[in-house]
Amino acid sequence: MVDDARLFGRIAATNSLSDIYAMGGTPLTALNLLATPAGVLAPEVVADMLAGGQEAMTEARTSIIGGHSIDDVEPKMGYAVTGIVHPDHVWRNNTAKPGERVYLSKAIGTGVIVKAIKDGIVDAHAADAALEMMATSNRQAEEAISASGDPGACTDVTGFGLLGHLWEMASGSGVRVMLWTDAVPLLPGSLALAEQDRFPSGSRRNWDFVSAHVNGGEGPLERLLADAVTSGGLLFTVAGERVHTLEANFRRLGVSLWAIGDVIEGPPGIDLRQG
Repeated sequence: MVDDARLFGRIAATNSLSDIYAMGGTPLTALNLLATPAGVLAPEVVADMLAGGQEAMTEARTSIIGGHSIDDVEPKMGYAVTGIVHPDHVWRNNTAKPGERVYLSKAIGTGVIVKAIKDGIVDAHAADAALEMMATSNRQAEEAISASGDPGACTDVTGFGLLGHLWEMASGSGVRVMLWTDAVPLLPGSLALAEQDRFPSGSRRNWDFVSAHVNGGEGPLERLLADAVTSGGLLFTVAGERVHTLEANFRRLGVSLWAIGDVIEGPPGIDLRQG
């Protein structure tokens, strides 16, 4: 994903913590899972990977209490994170209701940008924006939502892409979603890469699956909405009467937020429209 070992570790930790935040929980402990090619990576590189993850976990007030390492052909790292949440306030991804507004807290486009980084064709601005996004924690977004009351439904956007996770929410909730395509935040340079059809294989599989449930076009922008995401933002819904309070809390905490659609009546699916 990235060549900087410390950033590699930070992104791995940030991505792992998101599952707890997406359910309205507080992370407490983590187990580190590390795979490295024996005799290939210098010990200092592995130490930097672990240090980057430790930094992110420390910022999240989460204790790394152990882990496991193996010899593998390429470096991989992640965490199994344990957290707590009040049983009456568990956020789920299948409880959206018609009349709720749909929000997203981070831009999309990491899939095409990371592939372009590997292919050596991306500019520094696009690469830096993607890396900064992946290393940004969802902790403050969770705090802003919590201060506004429980969301209607919530999940974090990761490998299935925005459309994949939105379809999961719509089908599980038995609702339809009107998604405003021109309101979805895109990372710099990602649309241009989509127009060049530079999607990674995971993103192509996402589109092949979710397109049957999407109404409203199949061009580069629509396919970018299914682009596989690493360490993405929180995707959630909020009842109309709490929209102003929610947006005020995000502004107060200085956290990015975009209104990208509405939950509506109808058979489960996604309608793409310009806002």
